[in-house]
Amino acid sequence: MTFVIEHRLAYNDHIMLATASSDQRTLKAKVRAVQRLLIKAYGEPPRPAWAGTVRLLDRAEAATQWDPIDPLDELINTILSQNTNDLNRDRAYRALRAKFPTWEAVRDAPPAQVISAIKSAGLANQKGPRIQQVLRRITAERGELDLNFLRDMPTAEAKAWLTSLDGVGPKTASIVLLFALGKPAFPVDTHIHRVTGRLGLIPPKTSADKAHGILEELVPPEWYHSFHLNVIGHGRQVCKAQRPLCERCVLQKYCDYFRNWEA
Repeated sequence: MTFVIEHRLAYNDHIMLATASSDQRTLKAKVRAVQRLLIKAYGEPPRPAWAGTVRLLDRAEAATQWDPIDPLDELINTILSQNTNDLNRDRAYRALRAKFPTWEAVRDAPPAQVISAIKSAGLANQKGPRIQQVLRRITAERGELDLNFLRDMPTAEAKAWLTSLDGVGPKTASIVLLFALGKPAFPVDTHIHRVTGRLGLIPPKTSADKAHGILEELVPPEWYHSFHLNVIGHGRQVCKAQRPLCERCVLQKYCDYFRNWEA
């Protein structure tokens, strides 16, 4: 009897693993189809001129590349972007850099002055002290305000180091890693969380934090940059939070939400 039970348990485990593997293959095939349709609809976004671990550029891409900003600049910019739009983030960043010529000056400034400079980003009373705390922590651990040491770390270690900073979660860390350092990390913002959820690429009720790992498994690293930007663009233009424009969506064939909406 014991042998029979153990045999059945082993068989059930095998079936579950085989089903999970099949589901994973199906989802990866959906990612490939979605990537192809998004590139057709929106084009290939200009790529950073990385010498990083995602993929080096070839000469044919040289005309479409852009230089990534410094990783510390990217980190502060991304903290400012939390819970606001790009326009307000950019205004706050420009105002901060205009008032304080260096990050050392921001670190050492009276908190009220930093808060005043970034007020256009919203939540300035939280973001100002958070930025100064991050700058002090980097100084204490590294002796200088420079994050380029992360280039030499494995991606998982670099992400762990960044998320150990107060106020830096998986999205902020992944943005710094992908866009400033060229490392294979896939940031999940509110648009990506919504669109991939509707497509059925992540399970229902999956948090944005957990979605990072799921999508990093499904999307090939060489597509992280273009897939990230094009899904965001699609979320802003078509797959909106309220009243999505399903009737004009190029992803209808692969969208679980559309099938339910159509029914």
